[in-house]
Amino acid sequence: MSNETIFIMMGVVLAIFAIVIIAYFALRKRMQSSDVVRIEKLRKGTQEKSFSSEVMYQKLYVRYLKLPFLRRYLLKIRRRLEIINIDDEFLTRLQTSKIITRALLIIIPVTLIVILMTKSNPLIMIIILIFELFIIDSLVDGMVDKLDNNLLTQQVDFFAAMRHSYHETNMVGEAIYQTAQDDEHVEISRQAERIYNILNSEDPETELEKYYDIAPNNYLKEFAGISYLTQEFGDRKVDGTSLYLKNLDNITQEMQLEILKRDKLNYTFQSLSIISIIPMVMLEPLKSWALSNFSFTKSFYNGKLGMIVQILVLLVTFICYILIRKLKDNGAVNIKLENNQNPWQAKLYRIKPVKKFVDLFIPKDGTKERRKIREALKAAASKQKIEWLYINRLVLTVVVFFASIVIFIMLHNVQINYIYTEPTTEYDLIGEMNDRDYKNAMQVTETHNYFLDMFRGHLDTTQEDIERAMRRSTYYRDADDETITSNATQILDKLQTVNSEYLKWFEILIAMVFAIIGYAAPILMLKFQVIIRKMSMEDEVMQFQTIILMLMRLERVDVEMILEWMERYADIFKEPISRCLNDYESGSWEALENMKEEISFQPLIRIVESLQTAVEKVPIKEAFDELDSDREYYQDKRKEANDRLISKKGMIGRAIGFTPLIGIFVGYLVVPLVVIGLTSMTSSFATIQAM
Repeated sequence: MSNETIFIMMGVVLAIFAIVIIAYFALRKRMQSSDVVRIEKLRKGTQEKSFSSEVMYQKLYVRYLKLPFLRRYLLKIRRRLEIINIDDEFLTRLQTSKIITRALLIIIPVTLIVILMTKSNPLIMIIILIFELFIIDSLVDGMVDKLDNNLLTQQVDFFAAMRHSYHETNMVGEAIYQTAQDDEHVEISRQAERIYNILNSEDPETELEKYYDIAPNNYLKEFAGISYLTQEFGDRKVDGTSLYLKNLDNITQEMQLEILKRDKLNYTFQSLSIISIIPMVMLEPLKSWALSNFSFTKSFYNGKLGMIVQILVLLVTFICYILIRKLKDNGAVNIKLENNQNPWQAKLYRIKPVKKFVDLFIPKDGTKERRKIREALKAAASKQKIEWLYINRLVLTVVVFFASIVIFIMLHNVQINYIYTEPTTEYDLIGEMNDRDYKNAMQVTETHNYFLDMFRGHLDTTQEDIERAMRRSTYYRDADDETITSNATQILDKLQTVNSEYLKWFEILIAMVFAIIGYAAPILMLKFQVIIRKMSMEDEVMQFQTIILMLMRLERVDVEMILEWMERYADIFKEPISRCLNDYESGSWEALENMKEEISFQPLIRIVESLQTAVEKVPIKEAFDELDSDREYYQDKRKEANDRLISKKGMIGRAIGFTPLIGIFVGYLVVPLVVIGLTSMTSSFATIQAM
């Protein structure tokens, strides 16, 4: 390269450097101008911090959505939250991600602890880890229920503010709009804005029907319906008080009773769920404590019998935990979207061979059994179809059968492993062996294992065969006859146990019995749900009374409209009310009479009789006049009914919740110690007497 070329390149570089310096000073001077400084201050005031938890949760949401296992729970939570957070995708994703993250922060450490504590027992580890899936589901439901309860609390404050706004404007729509501008309670403000838009839409009746399907709770449905009727037909004075505000008071009182009921239920059950799952994590610590203090229990805890008791304790714990979850139902809103989903049962049922096989077990149309199952599904408020129910039953049957077979095989292996690994020695009731004795005992065990492997599988082996093999071996070349005979007896006992540890015909029969129980389990759970729901009958009828109290003084309200409102908020009695409405046009009195014959709950029968009176004889206001005059009595009765319901659920819950704890102490600790201790003492006394 020539010198001239080098000089040219250096000149170009210096020119570029000079241009950069000039541009830097020009930009610096401009950045120091007043406008730029002011904009920079404004930007700093609104600039997001380097770390934002909201951004983190949004990113985690996207990550969770890609994970097949977490996706199911994420979408389940989202379906409930998007009803509360109307059209707010950011907040829905934020809350969903928070709930999933908190659940993971709880369950991951618990999983690690379980793995560390049960690493020596793979079967128990697998069972407990599967059980944790249900705990995750419970945690997720609890977190979402908390948001439902917060919304209900916000509604009480919203209705209080609504009263003041209505006094100022005397217009329903404007009062709702003004109250909805509250930025403190975002969730209820969105619901109020939605109701305001519905009331001012071109077809409010149609929009209201759509809102009824997605409203987070019945109280917002009542508020939207009463607001529409008042805006449509106008308000009126009753005893000098606005009827609309009086109805708001009725709804508020209902919400306050519901909040108190939920708080009491949560307080009653807050520890029962934990108590019911304590045995799950206490199995290994109790086993370690018993073995370290009572060495004579090794044959129980390390053998097949101890494993059977462990599995039974876990099974009882699992059942009790599920029952407590069903029993705890505190009335929090659960948006049922099963009909819009495509569950695995539906996908499985669409496979033709599977469909043909399942149809063989489903009762035919018109049979008494099919009618009973349908009535049970309706009484339990289950949204699953009868085909899905039978798929659950059949799948559970197959799973329970093969799981039982696998467990039986593993139990045999546990017993064989115990014989091959336990030190061979005579134990007394006191303490552990020292290191020297333990080493000698393990040498004896290894020697015995050599002969066990030699004769394993030979069912006709005698003690003489073992003794001959022992004399030919190097292990007992210099041993005396007494030692050989004693060890041969021990080896023969071990060999008989090992040869007997195989899957037997009666174990397959037991697995079939378990499978039959598994087949019946979904129906039994359905009946349990029906029993729990029957406890809430009185509460639902009292809600009907509140609805009638709000409607009976409105203009143009008739019996059919009252039935429509009752059907809208009904849960337990939804089916008979729906049938009554369907038959109403063909004869109102007859339809109500058929409904009265169909139900057996006396308080609801009295309401139907009053509706019959209002159909032909007297106005609705007079037919239900006692509801207004005895309003305070019914409120006190409602409180007493709630207390009775909570007390009954609490009593059943405590009985169920403490069952696993009692079972683990009695069945896994006390009984083995007493039985094995007495057996060991009897054996020791017999040995002493023989000596």
